[in-house]
Amino acid sequence: MMFRRAPFSFVMRRVVEQTRELDGRGGEPRAGRVGFVGLGNMGSVLAGNLVGAGRTVVTHDALGAGRSPEGAVHVPEVAEVARRVGVLVLSLPDGAASEQVAREILAAPGRLVRYVVDTSTIGPAAARTVAGLLAGGGIGYVDAPVSGGVAGARARTLTVMYAGDGDACSAVEGVLAGLSDRRRRVGDRPGMAQALKLANNFLSATALAATSEAVAFGLAAGLDMATMLDVLNESSGRSAATEDKFPAHVLTGRYAAGFANSLMEKDVRLYLRAVAEQGGPAAIGEAAGIVWGRFARAEPGADFTRIFPFVDGS
Repeated sequence: MMFRRAPFSFVMRRVVEQTRELDGRGGEPRAGRVGFVGLGNMGSVLAGNLVGAGRTVVTHDALGAGRSPEGAVHVPEVAEVARRVGVLVLSLPDGAASEQVAREILAAPGRLVRYVVDTSTIGPAAARTVAGLLAGGGIGYVDAPVSGGVAGARARTLTVMYAGDGDACSAVEGVLAGLSDRRRRVGDRPGMAQALKLANNFLSATALAATSEAVAFGLAAGLDMATMLDVLNESSGRSAATEDKFPAHVLTGRYAAGFANSLMEKDVRLYLRAVAEQGGPAAIGEAAGIVWGRFARAEPGADFTRIFPFVDGS
């Protein structure tokens, strides 16, 4: 019996299709699929960025498919994501959530996941714990918190600060590039990027609280807020609070930066905990923690820029 040889184009097409089916089994193929777990304000945008970068994205969120970006495939369980992808990105509210998802990944039968990229802000200790858990199952972990807010994520100007061993960081480089155009490796082990993120958020929280007090003082003295901001931004008192948060959200009354006061309060607590573990100074941090704790308890879930009317008493 005679058999016809398949056309070369058909053979090549099947090779490509089979390669895509095996995405994540070895390295990170250019057309690889990426998993994404956690579709909150930040996670939904980052997952959308990966779709926009040409990735096939498989998502999961505890609240369902409502916030899954167009073009992504939403599945009902973490285990299903773990069975479909080689690299899985997390964007979760705290360390307990990251640890729980890590355990679900490890327990997934037939999992393909080889690397986890955690964009959550969970603190150095939690990052080390999750990294250790995953390492026990042969999964590499890259600690990769982000800074720049939802607007920065949409504009791809978000800073992704990441840490991990060289092999893991190299393997997920393409995924990190899909998240944002601004990326910086800051260390060679998980937890180091978390430390930098907490330092950043402590400074952000302190500047916003301090600016709120300063502007309240100026208004009481009869100054105009817009005038104050113009002068502050030309002077030594300028910060991200005076340049961005106050003009965009406080002066306009929008209060819609997309980051909850409870999350900022959580980040300040994580910062203070990490400082205490190292025995470092924390006098200013403790004062900031008190202010953010009071605000989070008084208006749970409010946009963090609403700290100004809270401080001002208006």
